[in-house]
Amino acid sequence: MQRIKSKPIIIYILSIALFLEGCASADIANDNAQKDNISGTVADSISEESASEVDAQAGESTKDIADTILNAGGLEFSQETVPEADNSMNTSSDGDSLTVDSTGENTEEPEEDTDSEVTIYMVGDILLHTPVEEASKRDDGSYDYSHIFDETRDLIKEADISLVNQEVIIGGSELGISGYPAFNASYEIGDALTDAGFDIVLHATNHVLDKGARGIENCYLYWESAHPEIEVLGIHDSFEDQSQISLVTVDDITIAFLNYTYGTNGIEVPSDKQYLVDMLYEETVSEDLAKAEEMADFTVVCPHWGTEYRLSPDSYQEKWAKKFAQGGADLVIGTHPHVIEPVEWVDDTLVYYSLGNFVNWTSGTGPGTANRMLGGMAEITIGKDPSGKAYIKEYGVEPLVTDLHDGPDGVTVYRLRDYSEDMAGENAIRKQDSEFSYRYLNDLCDEVWGDLWKKP
Repeated sequence: MQRIKSKPIIIYILSIALFLEGCASADIANDNAQKDNISGTVADSISEESASEVDAQAGESTKDIADTILNAGGLEFSQETVPEADNSMNTSSDGDSLTVDSTGENTEEPEEDTDSEVTIYMVGDILLHTPVEEASKRDDGSYDYSHIFDETRDLIKEADISLVNQEVIIGGSELGISGYPAFNASYEIGDALTDAGFDIVLHATNHVLDKGARGIENCYLYWESAHPEIEVLGIHDSFEDQSQISLVTVDDITIAFLNYTYGTNGIEVPSDKQYLVDMLYEETVSEDLAKAEEMADFTVVCPHWGTEYRLSPDSYQEKWAKKFAQGGADLVIGTHPHVIEPVEWVDDTLVYYSLGNFVNWTSGTGPGTANRMLGGMAEITIGKDPSGKAYIKEYGVEPLVTDLHDGPDGVTVYRLRDYSEDMAGENAIRKQDSEFSYRYLNDLCDEVWGDLWKKP
């Protein structure tokens, strides 16, 4: 199956001057004028954990970023010209709602289908609290996060396109490895994500500016130099890069991916570097959706939104879900609440409101803490009907659980179906919430997802 990533890529290689001819400086309007007013409810939901959590850890030796671009892993990069787009929100031209059953399979598929088909998997937050960093640190000061993915790596690699929300910035050891409240991860987490099989990494989160502009710049350069085969969304190194739409083509189906965050925990984006982070501004989102509709067969939006620890969408999410649907988005997969939320159709748009955490070791205690240990993997199959229109053929969710033990390599994510009551009984999170159990996790899946998560 041919896989092509189509996006204008500007790769800055240390010590090598690439040719840049005729690059005109972008005339960018002040993004502050675009800001959508965030409701007090959402603004109040910024805090991640209790203020008592240990927030800093250092000691990793400085890692040099590679001087040369690595092999692109078989994915062909090409340049696309982004057409001018209408600033108004486009309404989907397809007014017919898809009919689905409770298991996520369309019951009114086209009479004849083409051979084209794409599978998309996405997981939630890579939330590297201090105990996760400690479990990954080696005696020589380096980090190895591979243990996190030991039980899910094969699953992640099954999909044609796998996405992950990298909650914390990857600024490298020179900025100090730290947990809550100002996170920063070593470059090795990027190596682990790549090895696990992820193709797209989402960086537009409320923690993206925890280490300021330098954190984003280090992170962007790391990905471009060490893993150019990975498509990075939500952060940029220039206005020109920010203006592009990320496109991935698999089996003759071109998919556009967009990523935004509601805010950055009160840390202002530098006025002269407004391109650094993709924010949920109405005008920007409207323009991006219009471009995506022209360039792609299918559009996926990944917003960082919602209220932390809430098991249902808030009014802010509902408002934006409607806007995405009106703009032509086909699929919305959200992150940020750190717990799972429902999967619903909004008009013709499928919305996963929150996938919860993929991995974490919260400092929280008491009832509800167990909810943060359960995450989900969104699983979507996209097909093409005889007219060439891409549509959601099947969808579902795979429950995931973070298993915690003290000591090196003591953090691993499992599929819930591979977990057990005995394993749950030994999970270190029980010291923080005694209600955590295998039965508790199953009941939570039933409460939030109904029959959608159940598989034969």
